[in-house]
Amino acid sequence: MLNWYETVFELIDMRSFSNLWFWIALAVIWSTSSHWILGVPFDLVVRARKHGGGVQDDLNDMVRVNVNRILFIARTSGLWLLALGSFVLTAAALLGFVYGVEFAQAFFLLGFPLSVVWGLSVRTAQQILEADGADLHARMVRHRIYVQIIGVFSIFVTALWGMYQNMAVGPL
Repeated sequence: MLNWYETVFELIDMRSFSNLWFWIALAVIWSTSSHWILGVPFDLVVRARKHGGGVQDDLNDMVRVNVNRILFIARTSGLWLLALGSFVLTAAALLGFVYGVEFAQAFFLLGFPLSVVWGLSVRTAQQILEADGADLHARMVRHRIYVQIIGVFSIFVTALWGMYQNMAVGPL
């Protein structure tokens, strides 16, 4: 007779690297992160550069709103978010790589690169605010390229670690 704990863990496989849902989530996270640059869809940046006019005004408005939002969060609770994020990522790293908890390893391999992207987003938002919107397209494209580089590196490292875990520990 199974209790609720065993039933839940049969339905939700806690072995992340052998779970298809983990790899789907990894792909969705990085494709979404590279499409929504500072909270603005990248196709809007492309259309604004191509057509200008009202589309450019829409881009300027969306960037202004999101830059102000990101910087407000960073200024009001940035220190607390940094402390909490550092604590959670350190705990995940220790649980995962010292104590061998695979779920914590997967969480760290997702969370750490995303925290780097968040820091990069705060820096880019600050640069956009200081430049008063000048050279906006180039900054947005550059930010997207950096996010994509971080994403590719993150997927590569996660795939290598996942293959190692599946070969060394076994898939089941």
